[in-house]
Amino acid sequence: MQFPMRAALLAGAALLMAPPAGAAPVTLGEAVQRALAAAPDLQASSAGIDAARAEQTQARVRPNPALSVEAENIAGTGNFSLFEQSETTVSYAQPIERGGKREARMAYAARGVALAEAQARVTRLDLAQQVQRAFIDVQIADQLLWIAEQRLTRERAMQKEAVRRVRGYKDPLFVETRANARIVEAELALQEAQAKRAAARALLASFWAGSPDDLEIDEGIEQPAPNGASLAAADAAVYGAAVERARAQVVVEQSRGVQDYTVSGGARFLRETNDVALVAGVSIPLGRFDRNQGNIERARAERQRIEHQAEADRLARLRRLAALRADASAAQARADGIMAQVYPKAVQALAQVREGYNRGGFRFSDVQDAADAIIATQDQWADAMTRYRDAQSEIDRLTGRFDAVPAAETQP
Repeated sequence: MQFPMRAALLAGAALLMAPPAGAAPVTLGEAVQRALAAAPDLQASSAGIDAARAEQTQARVRPNPALSVEAENIAGTGNFSLFEQSETTVSYAQPIERGGKREARMAYAARGVALAEAQARVTRLDLAQQVQRAFIDVQIADQLLWIAEQRLTRERAMQKEAVRRVRGYKDPLFVETRANARIVEAELALQEAQAKRAAARALLASFWAGSPDDLEIDEGIEQPAPNGASLAAADAAVYGAAVERARAQVVVEQSRGVQDYTVSGGARFLRETNDVALVAGVSIPLGRFDRNQGNIERARAERQRIEHQAEADRLARLRRLAALRADASAAQARADGIMAQVYPKAVQALAQVREGYNRGGFRFSDVQDAADAIIATQDQWADAMTRYRDAQSEIDRLTGRFDAVPAAETQP
């Protein structure tokens, strides 16, 4: 369902401007897709995912071996003259990771990829919310421009009536002056509405580097769905991935508390006898002082912090969503009520006062008051629609209306 918009403002809705032939109006969904396709924010998110996958690739790599060459007794005095009794050893050493370090490192990197993908989805939702606000702003600006045009037409008609009565010496001269001033006010209001409409269209088109001149959008602001959706999965995915990565960090720190071995082997050349002997060795850190306990406790505390923060954020979003739905519903009811009940009565009252004024039964100030009541009613409608825009765009953000997982983010 959609708000009736201009058709509810005046019975003469046939005067509305139609989009140029062949130009299909842009829907809200299409505007969001255009913006997402051109957004550098999403390109940055994609680069972040690539970086996380590169980290995952690096996490699989085992420690590099080392090749060492050691020469002893290469020079000295007496029997140890140059190279006479030298011993040269060539050995190959390979660190052996223990405690599941590699597996823990790989698991942590995998959680980083999931977190980057979830953050990219949230970036999409944040951008979609901005586009939705801009889209509704254009719709409201279109209506406010039409309202300003109607106001100017109405003021000109009232001015003619005032001039006729002043020329007939039925009203004082200041009545004509006041009527002329009201036309100037209406003209200024029209210029302001035109400027705001142009700015709103330029802002919306800027999301995809388009031209605001040929931009045509759907009329009719969408009403909220009667059965609201639950919280967006993207926000939960971010916290879920952050919690899982924090848990993986605990495992990484625990694995670092286990000391690694270094196994080596090689050959030794004895210059004095021209013999070759095999050598082997193993390096075992004692781990007497550093068991990485502080980092383990820190990682556990960080995991608990993220878990509690995730739950607190979920409850806050639920409370915020409930408040927004109530506000959106109230704003919708107010806008509908103004258009369906208040506005028609204000228009009828002005027609009745103008008729009485032409017969000499009312003063021009009475006509002014009736016309100002219409302006106030229209301002109230604009305020209600702005409240609805703010509430509904945030509702759609919190419920993930425009959430989507691009194919590039789901690759293994």
